Amino acid sequence: MPLCLAALAGCATDTRVIERDLGEFDLKLGTAPTRSMAQGLVAPTTAGAFHGGLDLSHASGWYVGQWSPSAGISADHQLELNSYLGYATQPQSGAPGYELGLIRYSFPEVQSWDRNEYYAGLTLDERRIGAALSDAAGRTDSTLYLDLGRVTPFAVGVRMKYAAHALEAPHLLPGGDQVRMFSDWSLNLSRPWLGIQLDLSYTDSNLRPHECGAYSGMNAECGEVITFRAERLLF
Repeated sequence: MPLCLAALAGCATDTRVIERDLGEFDLKLGTAPTRSMAQGLVAPTTAGAFHGGLDLSHASGWYVGQWSPSAGISADHQLELNSYLGYATQPQSGAPGYELGLIRYSFPEVQSWDRNEYYAGLTLDERRIGAALSDAAGRTDSTLYLDLGRVTPFAVGVRMKYAAHALEAPHLLPGGDQVRMFSDWSLNLSRPWLGIQLDLSYTDSNLRPHECGAYSGMNAECGEVITFRAERLLF
């Protein structure tokens, strides 16, 4: 079980977002994604050095946008376009807020990489839940995200994520074993302390060590990993 420790110090950065009001519409142009969906579960990807996009939202709750994480200029990055359409409401007077939408990841140069992701989110006070279903070529991925906010008595932030992955063609392993379905999960605990942001995370999957050659899930590694991170902004 690997254990990772990290101590970081940094400063605030300029995300370079331009915002304009167009009547009942709000237009944002930027070099960083201006929106995440399903309560933070779904977000436009980041890949290359040349990126940018736009986000247009209406006062009624409808929004549409397109983000290009890679312009395909460098040899190791393909041209990619993330296009999304959704509807979101804000919580009011104790009533929950909700969100529904679709994001399409397009690779004009390698169309077999194209995929759709359907998502939904719900907010109630400080608690959030998000769900997403992705239908990439050769596989289906479903993910559930839960943010419990600050949990008493220690005011620790608790976030959990669980994902199930189904492969159309089984992944063959040495010895004749095969993997067609697997799942993985993560748990994150966070708390500010004396100006320092402390984060403890735990990730794992249900694959046995000899099956990890088939792993292609949401975590960085197939097996059990615990990571501790301490970060403080200098200014």
